[in-house]
Amino acid sequence: MNQSKQRFFIALVPPPDIEQHITEIQQYFAEHYNSRGALNSPPHITLQPPFHSLAEDVPKLEESLNQFSVNRRPIPVTLSGFAAFAPRVIYADVVKSPELLEIHKDLMSYIEATLGIVDRVSQTRPFVPHMTVAFRDLTKENFQTAWLEFAGRSLHFEFTASALTLLLHDGSRWNISNQFPLAAEPPTILNPS
Repeated sequence: MNQSKQRFFIALVPPPDIEQHITEIQQYFAEHYNSRGALNSPPHITLQPPFHSLAEDVPKLEESLNQFSVNRRPIPVTLSGFAAFAPRVIYADVVKSPELLEIHKDLMSYIEATLGIVDRVSQTRPFVPHMTVAFRDLTKENFQTAWLEFAGRSLHFEFTASALTLLLHDGSRWNISNQFPLAAEPPTILNPS
């Protein structure tokens, strides 16, 4: 019996036009600042950091995500400018909306309760939603220069995240494994007439 472990994480992925724009910024970092790490996954906002799961447990994982997302409404997302985790990470800043904070907290609690998956580091830090454009392989020197260039640069996108995305690591990069539509209808407001 092969007990192979696979690495996953759960995120919100932007629509193709915004994904393309963020990818172009990531490519700019690769070309101008020798930072290619962010190109190893589609642009995304991480909700559940990477975790391991046995291959045979994947159907249970997917069923749990389906159960979670079917009761959730799509999430409005706003990207606004750039920010950084010095001295290595530059990202498109994501506005901390109540909806985003809520789905992050609820998803992490749900995954811990149903699957026993816990990210101890995330539990000790505040959630900072972001879309990485350069990280890890960005040298401290290149970070300084790039941050001077990007700190004041404008960026503004709004979109509605309509699915949770499960990403799987294939040994070299992250790929979309499955998507789970955020399917709950908004509550009907009855107008008494």
